[in-house]
Amino acid sequence: MKTLAVSALVCALIALTRAAVKSLLVKRAASCPPRWSEYNGRCFSYIPRAMTWAKAEKNCLSMNANLASVHNLEEYHEIQRVIMTTSYEYKESWLGGSDAQEEGVWLWSDGSRFDYLNWCPGQPDNRYGGQNCLQMNFGGEKCWDDTACNIRRPFVCAKKI
Repeated sequence: MKTLAVSALVCALIALTRAAVKSLLVKRAASCPPRWSEYNGRCFSYIPRAMTWAKAEKNCLSMNANLASVHNLEEYHEIQRVIMTTSYEYKESWLGGSDAQEEGVWLWSDGSRFDYLNWCPGQPDNRYGGQNCLQMNFGGEKCWDDTACNIRRPFVCAKKI
């Protein structure tokens, strides 16, 4: 009888241990990679190396990500925090917004809805007729500005967990 009870206890312990290990593996798999910050189901990474918008997007794609899209003010502040943590300043940086396909029709490179706006006053203005890419932390208000896509900026990548 004691042998049966001990065997049952050992089996239960093994099952619980396996469940705990599986739970840890699932949690680990659902977290962000090293040097990425998690916020609201997405991972963000600030890349301080300045590139054109297209090269920045290509670099993000190489990490299974896109240039970051922004969907509310809290998310924008989180992206600013990620930049500040690495650079110690609010650097002008690329986000994934572009109206290169059709002037005035802004799209996110990750295909999500362009459902939040944080343009600086008077922006986007397409000054000189060639400003099709979105930079953040522009001017004193640290808001969005449209600028030429061939300017080199650091950038923020984002991907879903």
